[in-house]
Amino acid sequence: MTFQTTHAFARTDRSRLGVWWWTTDHWLLGATAVLVTVGVLLSFASSPAAAARIGIDDQFHFAVRQCVFGLGAAMIVLSVSMLSPRGIRRSAFFIYILAIGVMAALPFIGHSAKGAARWLLIGGFTFQPSEFMKPALIVLVSWMFAEGQKGEGVPGVSIAFALYFIAVALLLVQPDVGQTVLITIAFGAAFWMAGVPISWIMGLGAVAVGGLMSTYFLFDHVHARVQKFLSPDQADTHQITRAAEAIHAGGLFGRGPGEGVMKRHVPDLHTDFIYSVAAEEYGLVFSLALITLFAFVVVRGLYKAMKLTDTFEQVAASGLFVLVGQQAFINVAVNLNMIPTKGMTLPFISYGGSSMLAMGLTLGMALALTRKRPGAYGGAGEFDQAGALG
Repeated sequence: MTFQTTHAFARTDRSRLGVWWWTTDHWLLGATAVLVTVGVLLSFASSPAAAARIGIDDQFHFAVRQCVFGLGAAMIVLSVSMLSPRGIRRSAFFIYILAIGVMAALPFIGHSAKGAARWLLIGGFTFQPSEFMKPALIVLVSWMFAEGQKGEGVPGVSIAFALYFIAVALLLVQPDVGQTVLITIAFGAAFWMAGVPISWIMGLGAVAVGGLMSTYFLFDHVHARVQKFLSPDQADTHQITRAAEAIHAGGLFGRGPGEGVMKRHVPDLHTDFIYSVAAEEYGLVFSLALITLFAFVVVRGLYKAMKLTDTFEQVAASGLFVLVGQQAFINVAVNLNMIPTKGMTLPFISYGGSSMLAMGLTLGMALALTRKRPGAYGGAGEFDQAGALG
């Protein structure tokens, strides 16, 4: 008697969902699911203190919302990762246009907080368009770099730089220097991956460094943050000091779930400083495991991207994974007081609807571009003969 095991999706399943399951990188998909889950769990640790600080009676106010955002991010990852490369390009175009349009209107209709107008207030929720602009921009500039390489008269590089400068100009109007730095790094990575001469890369790097240094003199909040970082004894460093104390108090294995004390004294504990909450309650081992998880996503993602045969897919996927990794690095570096504070969320972990949903979009696009499709990796793919859905 032959015993047959029933799988959720058989390899012969030609449905759209079945083909998606067998062509998507399961390791990256699993790591994304773990990050979303960890973000939701940590929100239950940070929500009571955050709610109490701003006078919200429901101590799990932020945790419940984070659950909704996590579910939304999972749905975005699933739906976007099913798209073909052409679908990714089209989606990126419309998302970029919409996000840029809203960003241009923010000085007039935006919600201001902490001296910046970065959000649009809709029904009690704040929407940050720049979060969605980032992955769309990386996809579009990668597309333009690839088109420019074909030598068919398309001024791809010029269009890519125009898209980048429009985004940077609107970010600096808000102002949001942190996001500007982030997209500049991801843009530079895509530029380098497109195979441009090293002299161009060095020139772009010099301009970027010069531009970053100029923000010190142009924006008061940047000047204040840099001075606070360089001369902590002469400035108010309450938040970063408490975050450092929380990380130190966690020790190797932490105080235990919900037992954190320092989180009551960190104003942005559920957003920018969620890493310090995790370190205090779960310790150094958990903190390193979280960093390792982000590193795994980036390294495996870049490994998959480098093996792609299509220039656009290779450059876009690489840029998207760099975007995720760099944002995680900036957030952790701020928590460890390695760089001045940036107001940057930890992908999938920090509380925030725009951040969570936009990261779902980012990794959804990256997963779509790295799927196994006929000819995508230069050899006979698993679904080549059966005709996989693009």
